[in-house]
Amino acid sequence: MSKHVLAQNQYGKAENRIVAITRKGSDGSWHEIRDLNVSVALRGEFRDVHLTGDNGNCLPTDTTKNTVYAFAKEHGIASPEAFGILLAKHFVSSQPVIHEAQIRIEEFAWDRIPVPTRKEQHSFARKGQEVRTAQITYGGSSGLQVISGLKDLTVMNSTNSEFHGYIKDRYTTLQEAYDRILATKVTARWASSATAAEDTEHDWDRSYKKVRTHMLEAFAETYSYSLQQTLHAMADRVLDNVPSVNEVRLNLPNKHHFLVDLEPFGLKNDNEVYFAADRMYGLIEGTIHRDGVRPVIATSDWITA
Repeated sequence: MSKHVLAQNQYGKAENRIVAITRKGSDGSWHEIRDLNVSVALRGEFRDVHLTGDNGNCLPTDTTKNTVYAFAKEHGIASPEAFGILLAKHFVSSQPVIHEAQIRIEEFAWDRIPVPTRKEQHSFARKGQEVRTAQITYGGSSGLQVISGLKDLTVMNSTNSEFHGYIKDRYTTLQEAYDRILATKVTARWASSATAAEDTEHDWDRSYKKVRTHMLEAFAETYSYSLQQTLHAMADRVLDNVPSVNEVRLNLPNKHHFLVDLEPFGLKNDNEVYFAADRMYGLIEGTIHRDGVRPVIATSDWITA
């Protein structure tokens, strides 16, 4: 018997890649695509598996993988959130030794390539770099938690951004800016209310589009004196306009753009030519939640991103 204590643990199958095609129309010639990366993590009565190698309470990770693919066929994929809810509830309800399940999903979007000369529409182009995400945690008596999100959404304001009046000490060399480029690659996560999570009719696709729209509108419409101010405005706009969302967490790296010195060439650079730096970068992070609501996103991570 080990003299040490087994603490928090979980296991599962990570990054199950699945592309599901739904054929619509009387002849099935209109195709819809869901392209997902699904990770499963389970918690429960797994002490003996670790300490003695007794696998009596171990559901094989291969089984969790098979379940993902079978559920895509049996239930379809209405949205990443809805699919994750089905999977999480299945694992907890089907095996008494499993007390909690977390499903993390990335969705890769595709744009349709229209072909006017044919009836069939089944050609697609991968859509940009933005990736939709979803994380579903279910623990039976502890309830259902749904955290939606996106990552790798790069945005830019070419003006209407300043940065000045900051602390200056002996190591400060940054010049104050009164007209600068503000650019960032957005990683956003938002927690839905318990009511929305438990609503089997909740339209997760519509909710995702609304949150994304309000974040982008706030980014574009905010005259920014700091990326922190912009972060708060983006989250605030979501909470003001999407009642089903209780909490928004944003990760915004500052994609720095520096004016190029063109004076050696006898040229004036009037905020027209910039050097785009990818290293190093400022990293601005923050969580905004409704008053009286306990934040959950910061403590919800199981699977390493």
